[in-house]
Amino acid sequence: MTEFIGEIVGTFILIYLGCGVVAGTLLKDSKSEGSNWLVITLAWGLAVTMAIYAVGRISGAHINPAVTLGLWAAGSFETNKVLPYILAQFIGAFLGASACYVHYLPHWSKTKDSELKLAVFATGPAIRNTFSNLVSEVMGTFILVFLIMAIGANEFTKGLNPVIVGLLVLVIGLCLGGTTGYAINPARDFGPRIAHFILPITGKGSSDWSYSWIPVIGPILGGITGALSYNALFNQNIGLEFYLSLGLTVICLILALIKRR
Repeated sequence: MTEFIGEIVGTFILIYLGCGVVAGTLLKDSKSEGSNWLVITLAWGLAVTMAIYAVGRISGAHINPAVTLGLWAAGSFETNKVLPYILAQFIGAFLGASACYVHYLPHWSKTKDSELKLAVFATGPAIRNTFSNLVSEVMGTFILVFLIMAIGANEFTKGLNPVIVGLLVLVIGLCLGGTTGYAINPARDFGPRIAHFILPITGKGSSDWSYSWIPVIGPILGGITGALSYNALFNQNIGLEFYLSLGLTVICLILALIKRR
């Protein structure tokens, strides 16, 4: 298996399982209908763990463009692999969301609320506020990539790293996910959102494209800033790109404070 296929497979596993738990919780007449936020966040964390176990030895299991771009910005990933990895991640995310649609096929017509159907595929804010939502995604992904690099710098029992990363995603979901649904992964949101737009889902309504840029730009900025901040703090590697990414993050934060209502 090539690294490209590995990223497709890993991201497919992540999204198939992740969107699956949301579908089971939200769609009518599912046996798990009405499950709570703890179930959703726990399942997403486990989905990350399973995806890493599946393809970690092949591609490193980035399964997230924000991770790929963060590692690249920190000098830990080859430039020529960046675009193939990101393309593979978006393909895997689209296929995973499409598989989830097929898996829950009888339940779409039973569910009348179009917003619930979109929520199976894509994230959305609890309170819609452009800059606040953007900052939430930036900060959540900052923590994700910063701590992924910290985890990588530690020695664990062989085979334990995927569990640790899964726990990291779980704690981000539990602690920080209540604002936007914690995309913290451009492929996780955009790939399934395209699937929602294309697939013949009964009564699906809008794909909410006006919001779609936030869970893409926010995680990219947060991932790059997180990786560069780790390098600056722990490796004393500070370059112009660190100040640029940090400056953009601060600007987003200031705008969120100004336009918080």
